[in-house]
Amino acid sequence: MLRLLRHQARGTRSCLCGQRRYEHHKRVMAIRREDINVWERRAPLAPRHVKEIVHAGHKVLVQPSNRRAIHENYYEKAGAIISEDISEASLIIGVKSPPEEKLYPRKTYAFFSHTIKAQEANMALLDDLLKKHIGMAHNYRNVSQAIQAVRDCGYEISMGLMPKSIGPVTFVFTGTGNVSKGAQDIINELPVEYVEPHELKDVSQTGDMSRVYATVLSRHHHLMRKSDGVYDPLEYEYHPELYTSHFRTSVAPYTTCLINGIYWDPQTPRLLRRLDAQRLLTHVKPSAAATEGWPELPHKLLAICDISADMGGSIEFMTECTSIDKPFCMYDADQHIDHDSVEGTGILMCSIDNLPAQLPIEATEYFGDRLFPYIWEMLPSDATRPLEEEDFSPQVRDAVITSEGKLTPKFEYIEDLRERSEQAKIMKRSGMKRVLLLGSGYVSGPVIEYLTRDPGTQITVASVLLTQAEELAGKYPNTIPVMLDVTSQEGHLESLVKDHDLVISMLPYGYHPVIAKHCINKKVNMVTASYLSPAMKDLQQSAEEAGITIVNEMGLDPGIDHMLAMECIDQAKADGCTIESYSSFCGGLPAPECSDNPLRYKFSWSPYGVLLNTISPAIFLKDNEVVSIPAGGTLMESTAPMDFLPGFNLEGFPNRDSTKYSEQYGIESAHTLIRGTLRFKGFSEAMSGFVKLGLINTDPCPMLKHTSAPVSWKELLCNQIGLHPSASDKAFEGAVYDRIGQDPFKMETLKWFGMLSKEAVPHAETVLASLAKHLEARLSFDEGERDMIIMRNDVGLRHSTGELETKHISLVVYGDPNGYSAMAKTVGYPAAIAARMVLDGEIRTKGLVVPMTKDIYGPALKRLQEEGLKFTSKSTIQE
Repeated sequence: MLRLLRHQARGTRSCLCGQRRYEHHKRVMAIRREDINVWERRAPLAPRHVKEIVHAGHKVLVQPSNRRAIHENYYEKAGAIISEDISEASLIIGVKSPPEEKLYPRKTYAFFSHTIKAQEANMALLDDLLKKHIGMAHNYRNVSQAIQAVRDCGYEISMGLMPKSIGPVTFVFTGTGNVSKGAQDIINELPVEYVEPHELKDVSQTGDMSRVYATVLSRHHHLMRKSDGVYDPLEYEYHPELYTSHFRTSVAPYTTCLINGIYWDPQTPRLLRRLDAQRLLTHVKPSAAATEGWPELPHKLLAICDISADMGGSIEFMTECTSIDKPFCMYDADQHIDHDSVEGTGILMCSIDNLPAQLPIEATEYFGDRLFPYIWEMLPSDATRPLEEEDFSPQVRDAVITSEGKLTPKFEYIEDLRERSEQAKIMKRSGMKRVLLLGSGYVSGPVIEYLTRDPGTQITVASVLLTQAEELAGKYPNTIPVMLDVTSQEGHLESLVKDHDLVISMLPYGYHPVIAKHCINKKVNMVTASYLSPAMKDLQQSAEEAGITIVNEMGLDPGIDHMLAMECIDQAKADGCTIESYSSFCGGLPAPECSDNPLRYKFSWSPYGVLLNTISPAIFLKDNEVVSIPAGGTLMESTAPMDFLPGFNLEGFPNRDSTKYSEQYGIESAHTLIRGTLRFKGFSEAMSGFVKLGLINTDPCPMLKHTSAPVSWKELLCNQIGLHPSASDKAFEGAVYDRIGQDPFKMETLKWFGMLSKEAVPHAETVLASLAKHLEARLSFDEGERDMIIMRNDVGLRHSTGELETKHISLVVYGDPNGYSAMAKTVGYPAAIAARMVLDGEIRTKGLVVPMTKDIYGPALKRLQEEGLKFTSKSTIQE
């Protein structure tokens, strides 16, 4: 069982959601779709179990799946509701573990977890459960296997339950011997219609979905003499080298499953070659009706069972036989390799002459009978109560692995096993410089790539998303992935810090003080790309006393902007100039050709952070006057055109407190000092519509919680503007139009994003978090698209002669569609360069450090240019 702590909502004054809207059922449970692998067709409960639960007054949701052995129609007849969205359920059960990204927070789960031995493959799941305060139990065992229930499958097909996305299914048998006949005997248990090979094309496209089709292929059906296309059986017996097969064009394109049982020797023609497989696996574009629960087939030929077991024989790409314990593999025709996994693109291959298989319907019945007695005590479990207060039987209580965000006492040994395993990997190689990289997001790739150029450097990538860390570790040498949640695993964090020479944190700035304290305690240096916050400044003395260096603000903005500014300012002072003005604007943007949406924007970093920035306050200096913009959205009304690169059609708005840089940069003489954000024109106008509707709102919103029923955008906006959700569409749109100042562009923006519709709002704790999820899904970079970075520093210098010179320093960087994004390069490389400088002893200053001194910005800017980040500088002179 997986239990999860539900936090009480607080501070909901500005969100008028209030109480739960659905209390018609005692409890709501769900049976999730099995998606851990393509062969799992069982369900945790059978329809008869569901029927009892429904009759007891509970609601049962079942996720749709055309893979489940028992058709969803039977669950529906038992009283279940077929629903893709199961977030309403408090108890979610399955046979196998769900993918980490599909775990709903604050839920109770039950499935086979496979974590009690600290199995490395499942540690990411365990940590995700701990992070989301989910609890877990493991007291169920695998059911025994049985013979394939072909006849039952045939009954389902005859009832018209074959998913349209799969059929019509066609089987092709080659050969007429005992092997082929034995396979035909099994298929005959299905509602099968045998056709001639030349009829296969028609039935594969327009056949009856309540049956399957089969054909038996003899030599004369596919063999022909190379010279004239005729088949002579007597000649073929003695001279098979004179013949070729047209199977690849006449039969294979219309075959779902090939059962190959023909004899082959090197002189005889092959049925299929590698080149043929490449052509047959050309993907078919899915139709608009395709969904995750009802996926369409990427190509017609799905599987080959080569009972002949001739390696490299009539099926050229069947290069080795599969085994009893691994009966299947996936053949990738493009790479000409076999994958042990049965997922992904390719042809499913089986090359053994007997194949044990599960009987999923009987397995569900068997499994459900043993789970069902415990369902009654699992249904009323309350994740807001401590485990000790639950009325569990000893069997269930002893099986709970995690509760309230931590391992239960019985299973605390798992963390110890894990840490010992990770430490062994980290300490395996002696004499290496060890770097702990916290975070596996957008910018981590360039950091690892840069540092691992030195074979004497080892990187440990620690992330709450182990799959991301593993993906990075697979790309670069001397890189080790580990799972870490710094919010709930401080002991694990401390252990990792202790084993490394340097920590690089690419996590949000709020985590840095905690990380820095561990670095101070263990006397380990640290680098981060984030702003030097007040909480970090408070650690200055402790860091100095520990004798460590903590480099801050070593990214793009802050980072490169500081270094370019100080390089210019220091040189100007050396030349005897006075600084009269400083202006710096920077923006992460889509390349112009990728900005085709109302916001003219796509996300290259945290969507939440981008949106939150639009309601932040700002302070700057203009002509010796301090200008203050209050928080709450006024910032989007303070935008000005930015024409320094007119072809880009830019606008800018102030960012944070610019006045503090007067002292930091040593430019107290400046009458104007502003730092700001760049966007394409139209961003602020569109965004101000969201602000006016109360969508940039960080207060908790109960109606959007994962435990609440789905809410449409219309319902949410009605709630935000004080309109009853039953209002007509006309009244609703009129009220929204008035709220946004009767602005047609803002209205079209809302329509473009589907926010005036009945589309469901993503579940989250706040309206802002839901909006971030919604926009990220629509404004992520597609394959082949690229982002860009634009930075512009304008520094006004008064020469001793009285001349006013303005230095225009520009940086424009484009992302590589097949490599790093511009954001990743401009944040990752500066951090990596700083890390290398600390490791090599180039940065010797102790305490909190920012890159505003020549000993740092000089080498760093030079090395950034070597990485392809080219800065340009021009001047304009006024007498």
